[in-house]
Amino acid sequence: MEQKKKSWMKKIIVIVVIIAAVASYYLIPSVKTMMNKVFQMFASGDFTVVKEFVASYGAYAALISFLLMIFQSLAAPLPAFLITFANANLFGWWQGAILSWTSAMAGAAVCFFVARILGRDAAEKLTSKAGLAQIDTFFEKYGKNTILICRLLPFVSFDIVSYAAGLTSMSFGSFFIATGIGQLPATIVYSYVGGMLTGGAKLFVTGLMILFALSAFVVMARKIYVESQKKKGKN
Repeated sequence: MEQKKKSWMKKIIVIVVIIAAVASYYLIPSVKTMMNKVFQMFASGDFTVVKEFVASYGAYAALISFLLMIFQSLAAPLPAFLITFANANLFGWWQGAILSWTSAMAGAAVCFFVARILGRDAAEKLTSKAGLAQIDTFFEKYGKNTILICRLLPFVSFDIVSYAAGLTSMSFGSFFIATGIGQLPATIVYSYVGGMLTGGAKLFVTGLMILFALSAFVVMARKIYVESQKKKGKN
């Protein structure tokens, strides 16, 4: 009985926070203007736009970047690598890497607990039904190793994996450790590259990343399809 009461209290708190955030967007003009600017920034696909936005806050730039990473985690699937590139350009590659890694970890934790507290219906509304179903397939095949595997695959949404993990029986400790280890290589690489990106180099590297992601997606999709056909054949 006590456990159910605590569970309901957590749900009420999260729901109230979400309602307050939505109400602020529609009722406070300055908040709406700011959020529209943030969405346009991500939609531009240009990390220099993100960099200029973060830099405009001066001494609070690192805090704004941290909050942006958490926001993009909740509003999956906004591109996190834009923030990682911006951090590296603004703060230097290793300082930017630390900021990006810690803020991504915080965002992952928030997504995990939102899904665990509110359940699948809420997670599907915040992400997508198809996206969660894809990660479910990974969990069925790889179990707890899914987190580490998905963190190492650039074409798998970081945030949807976090939401999906919250819907499983996995402990937060196991999720957090696997996320930290799996996210570190990508953060270091993106930060190192991001620290050097300017002009044409930015477009070139972005193109290579998209090509790599698409290639990896095709390979993984083919593997999943072949295995599903094998299961059908056995049945």
